[in-house]
Amino acid sequence: MTIKISIDCMGGDHGPSVTIPAAVSFVNHEPDAELILVGLGEVIHAELKKHHAAQHPRLSVVNATEVVTMDDPIEVALRRKKDSSMRVAISLVKEGRAHACVSAGNTGALMAVSRYVLKTIPGVDRPAICFPMPNQKDTPTYMLDLGANVDCEPQHLHQFALMGSALVSALEEKQRPTIGLLNIGEEDIKGNDVVKQTAALLRSDHEKGVLNFYGNVEGNDIFEGTTDIVVCDGFVGNVVLKASEGLGRFLKNVVKSEFKSNPINMFGAIIAQGALKSISSRMNPSRYNGASLLGLRGLVFKSHGGEDAFGYEWAIKRAYDAASHDALARISKAIAELMPQSDAPLATSASGLATESTQQKTA
Repeated sequence: MTIKISIDCMGGDHGPSVTIPAAVSFVNHEPDAELILVGLGEVIHAELKKHHAAQHPRLSVVNATEVVTMDDPIEVALRRKKDSSMRVAISLVKEGRAHACVSAGNTGALMAVSRYVLKTIPGVDRPAICFPMPNQKDTPTYMLDLGANVDCEPQHLHQFALMGSALVSALEEKQRPTIGLLNIGEEDIKGNDVVKQTAALLRSDHEKGVLNFYGNVEGNDIFEGTTDIVVCDGFVGNVVLKASEGLGRFLKNVVKSEFKSNPINMFGAIIAQGALKSISSRMNPSRYNGASLLGLRGLVFKSHGGEDAFGYEWAIKRAYDAASHDALARISKAIAELMPQSDAPLATSASGLATESTQQKTA
C-alpha cells in the first residue's frame, strides 16, 4: 500500500535546499512512499531538476504562494498567511489526500495551524509534542510533552501517557510499553501535587491493565532507557530537550578539541577512528529527528528547523512509519476507550484515504 506524505518544503532554516534532497532520497529508498511537495512551485521544480528528479513518478508538487518564516508570530501564520506551504500541507491531511505531514517550520505556528485545521481527537484537551531521545540501550526513549503545554493538570499528563503508549506500541511494536512519570525522585512522596495526582491516575490504569506504568523516574532514567516513555509537562520537557542538545554539542566539541590538542592525541584518534565513528553515528541527534504532534485528527511531524537533508529524511521516515502502522487510529481508539465521547473519532486510517471527506460528500 502506498503511503502519501505532504512535505512543507519551504519550512525551516534552509527550506528547499534541504527538504527536496531529503524527499528525493527517501522515495528512492522507500518504494511504497509517495511525497507531495508543497511550496513555491518554481523554486521546488528548480530544486528537483538539480537532483535529476523532475519527472519522478512518486513526487508531485502542490503550489502555495506564501511562506511561514521562523520569526512569524502565531497570529500571522494562522490568520494572515492562509496559503502558506505549512497550512496547505496540513490541509492535504485534512482533505484525505495525504496520510501525514512533515514540516521544519516554526513550532508554535505549526502546532497552532495544525490544531486549527485538523482539530483534536475527541477526549483530548491538549495536543502534545513527542520526541524520541537516545539512550544507553540504543533504543529511543519517547518523551512528551516537549513544549506545547507549559502548564498542565493531572488529566493532561494522563492523556499524554495514553497517547504516548499508543504511539510507541504502534511504532516499536511493543504491546505494553513502559511509562515513567518524570519527577525529582522515585519515591511516591516526592514531587508537586500535579505529579502526585497524575501518578495516582496512572497507577489506577496500571491496575486495570490499561497502561504499563513503571512509576516515577528521574532525569538520568531518560538516557538509561529505564522506560519506553517519559511523561512530563511542556516546560520541564523543553528544558530537558534543550539541555540535552547543548550537552551533546559540548561533548562533541570537547572530544574534537582534545584529540587535536597534541600529536599524541591525534595519533590516538587515528587508532580509535573506527570506535569514534561508531560513537558519532550512535549519538548523532539527526537519527532521532522528527517530533510527532499527538492528539490531532491527523498525523503531523516536526523536523528540527536547522537539520540537514540527512536529519530531515529521518523525520519523513518517522511520519511514514506512523502512517503505515496506523498510529492515528490506535491513538484515537486508546483515548476513546478510556474517555468515551459522543462524537465519533474522525481519524483517517492509513488503510484508506479521505474517509471523512468521502462521507461528507455522499451525505
